[in-house]
Amino acid sequence: MTDDPKIDAPQSGSVAFHPTHIDTQVAGTPQVIRSAVVQKLSDNIQVVEFLLGDEHFAIDLFEVREVVEYTRITHLPGTPSHIRGIIDLRGEITTIIDLKNLMHIQCDKKIDETTSRIIVLDDRITKSKIGIIVDDVLSVSTFSRKDVDTSAASVNREQNNIIGIIRKKIKVKDKDDNELIIWIDILRLLKEVDQEILKQGNGEETEAGE
Repeated sequence: MTDDPKIDAPQSGSVAFHPTHIDTQVAGTPQVIRSAVVQKLSDNIQVVEFLLGDEHFAIDLFEVREVVEYTRITHLPGTPSHIRGIIDLRGEITTIIDLKNLMHIQCDKKIDETTSRIIVLDDRITKSKIGIIVDDVLSVSTFSRKDVDTSAASVNREQNNIIGIIRKKIKVKDKDDNELIIWIDILRLLKEVDQEILKQGNGEETEAGE
């Protein structure tokens, strides 16, 4: 067994494939920590690329457990709009976060929700069972750190959830070009969600006390 996560991809050479399982089920938490450290020290990064509306995003591969197809989400009353609800994932109740709503991303075109994907995060890192719903998952990719511009993260660093902008080399009409991918800190985003829920709970307690 290698230290790096594996992805089960179709045998065909399809460009926009839909990975259904990213295997990070390695033995014990130390493996997760070791993989994350290797990722930070390496000259390369590995990310999961996905779409929110027309925008191209990525999160750290080592924070992902698996990617699953859309399934019915049970709404929880009294929760913020970016908490879509819960799903039963093989007997595990998993909270689903609407990342597009959380990040205030506007999209003019109508997206068929049944074609969306749920990225299930590694609960050994998040400490709770959480998934994020996105419009589509594109690929798992490896980039050189030289391809990452971190200047966007230096602006208002305390409140910035952007790690950097990845320049992905692509071909457009036989010419070399760069596609920009926004690499986000999903753990920091989720920490903000936790704080918001806590504030909401405190507010309700105060009202009840009055």
